[in-house]
Amino acid sequence: MCIRDRYLRDFAFDYSYIAESFETSASWTDVTTLCRNVQNRINEECRKRGVKKTPWVSYRVTQVYDTGAAIYIYFGFHYQGVPDAVQTYSEIEDAAREEILKSGGCISHHHGVGKLRKKFMKDSVGDTGVRILEGV
Repeated sequence: MCIRDRYLRDFAFDYSYIAESFETSASWTDVTTLCRNVQNRINEECRKRGVKKTPWVSYRVTQVYDTGAAIYIYFGFHYQGVPDAVQTYSEIEDAAREEILKSGGCISHHHGVGKLRKKFMKDSVGDTGVRILEGV
């Protein structure tokens, strides 16, 4: 297999690195604080899980509106010595999503909820919102 036939993700795995992105949206008053809080939470969660090097965390505003913005959050870490890199990544991403909600962000901007974010629906729309969606 030649390098052009591989995903960048697979290339990174060869070097014990895992990274991905996810998105959210927030009002302008929350964007800066949200980004700072999420970065701090990712750093803290990596330390708790034995990630030895500082994780890479980056942000990008992809859409702007009068009231706020869509934000892509990218993060990755060197997973050498971490027992289950994919599970560890999932746990850290979940913690980051919790922080997004605590910091005024939404569970998703335009990618929807799906299987990965389903567990955050109640925190996002409340009990009434979940009952309404279940009734649809």
